Amino acid sequence: MANTSSNQPVSFTQDTLLVAELIALLEREQAHLVKADVDAIEAILEEKSLLLQRLNLAAKARYQLLQANGFSSNESGMSDWVEKQAKKDITAAWVVFQKSLAQAKELNRLNGTLISKHFNRNQELLNHLQGNNDANSVYGPDGQAKSKAPSRSGLIV
Repeated sequence: MANTSSNQPVSFTQDTLLVAELIALLEREQAHLVKADVDAIEAILEEKSLLLQRLNLAAKARYQLLQANGFSSNESGMSDWVEKQAKKDITAAWVVFQKSLAQAKELNRLNGTLISKHFNRNQELLNHLQGNNDANSVYGPDGQAKSKAPSRSGLIV
């Protein structure tokens, strides 16, 4: 049976605040991606990296407290801890936290799609500037333009 008493209570309050901060940052990043504001995006990258480090540290601390209280040091252990508490406010907060995590993951996925589109557009512009046009290329299996090698017949004279 898991021990639920310890000097420090298990909590995901800090994680929740950090995920809310991450969502706001990802939304700002998305707005800058839509505008193609490269300078603002670069500034956000550093901020996002630091925030993810803080979120990682908070999760590690939560996992250590879970383990100290006899639960698995992972999200499954956290779910078990929440269930063991049998308090509606803790359960509700955990559900909100999980939804916030899902929202952050979706925003990150969308931002990745926007980044990919910018990259592809920039690659097309570079190809055009370098004189690589569609008449000399075909699409490869990865969807990227590949140069078409000149065809040779099988006859050797």
